[in-house]
Amino acid sequence: MSSNTSYEKELAFQADRRKATTEFIKIVSNLWYDKSIEVVLFKNQIIDKNVSDIINLHEYAGEFVQKPISIFDSVEILRAINDIKLPPAKLDIGKLTYEYHADTNNYGNVKAFVLDKLKDANGVAGIKPKDVILYGFGRIGRLVARELMAKTGKGNQLRLRAIVTRGPITQDVLEKRASLLRTDSVHGKFTGTIDVDLKNSALLINGTTVHIISAEKPEDIDYTKYGIISALVIDNTGAFRDKKALSRHLESKGASRVLLTAPGKEVPNIVHGVNHLEYDPDTIKIFSAASCTTNAITPILKVIEDSLGIKKGHLETIHAYTNDQNLVDNMHSKYRRGRAAALNMVITETGAGVAVSKAIPSLAGKLSSNAIRVPVPNGSLAILNLEVKNKTSKESINTILKKYALEGDLVEQIKYSLSNELVSSDIVGTSAPSIYDSPATIVSKDGKSIVLYIWYDNEYGYSHQVIRLAKYISKVRRFTYY
Repeated sequence: MSSNTSYEKELAFQADRRKATTEFIKIVSNLWYDKSIEVVLFKNQIIDKNVSDIINLHEYAGEFVQKPISIFDSVEILRAINDIKLPPAKLDIGKLTYEYHADTNNYGNVKAFVLDKLKDANGVAGIKPKDVILYGFGRIGRLVARELMAKTGKGNQLRLRAIVTRGPITQDVLEKRASLLRTDSVHGKFTGTIDVDLKNSALLINGTTVHIISAEKPEDIDYTKYGIISALVIDNTGAFRDKKALSRHLESKGASRVLLTAPGKEVPNIVHGVNHLEYDPDTIKIFSAASCTTNAITPILKVIEDSLGIKKGHLETIHAYTNDQNLVDNMHSKYRRGRAAALNMVITETGAGVAVSKAIPSLAGKLSSNAIRVPVPNGSLAILNLEVKNKTSKESINTILKKYALEGDLVEQIKYSLSNELVSSDIVGTSAPSIYDSPATIVSKDGKSIVLYIWYDNEYGYSHQVIRLAKYISKVRRFTYY
């Protein structure tokens, strides 16, 4: 075969692959907007992704499961999903395609395979949408707003209805709020439209009204004036941290549940995927989503504790600087945090080592912890230095964590990285709170001491954990297939 003939065949294949990917994107969009069925690819979001993104994600998926994941097979399975009746759902096309290859001899056709795999969706109860109020509009509040509005779809789950801020609401203030939501220095542009409605003191996000409410005290607000009832208040101000203070939200008209986006006192501190099922949203009204670092390390520690047992350990988090540090040297109530954040590595404290025990009681008193703030605006790394009860190896640990990343209760929480070139900027925009760096793992010769490197987007990954917990609290979790 001549080189020219080979080249022409390569061109033809690329054209066919991109054409199939275009159909893939169209079906994914139709499933989401017409049927409230969200499709992901091994937990990676694919709504609003372009052709190259989808092709690259298929390449990653094939490397992850060590078997080719073809866009052509994915499209065929999506066609079958589109042809059957399903309730609102979240489906992993990567897992389905992988399983189709493994089970291909057991089914006469793709539709029979899909019907069998998704048979548990039959009879799933309908979902009553939940109104959401964001109390505060900082880094986490804006990212949660972005995600809620980008994934509103037909509005079957969480509906962002209002944002509470302090101070007067003027045209200038609304424009500034809109600008901060529209463009983010770390996370880029919002993939939608944002307009200002001064007359109604609101932002029009993707054409949907989100009221901007000014208030000094949560108990003074009447949300029912805006048609909001039985709402979930997501408090991301950090001003209210204990049960008594957070209960003030429940004194307002129209609020029924509260979720704090920080560690809380006297309220359940929850890492979704690890301990959320231990708390009944029908009987508990106030929840905490713990911290970004706690959400990063707890899923991994859960796997190691259940699989190998943990005697003791130390956590060191290499954390992006945050808004509580100074931009230039100045007075600060905490030691060292007064020095310029973008110029210094700053040793400080973290309560994540203690907080883990609230989700995994067996680890109480076993972990020490500390933190180093470093000059990056986002993207952090937790280093777990652990002494385990059962002898292990690097290969064994990687096999265990790969299994948990592929199936089970922690698939949304753990992303397994194969890359030996991973750096902090690469993990920005990752929805999983724990990114396990498999090539970096270290195991001692006796197999009893291990060092694990866990990356996390301390803003984006944590915001997704907040939303996952919000869906559980609001009882709007859909049928899922991972």
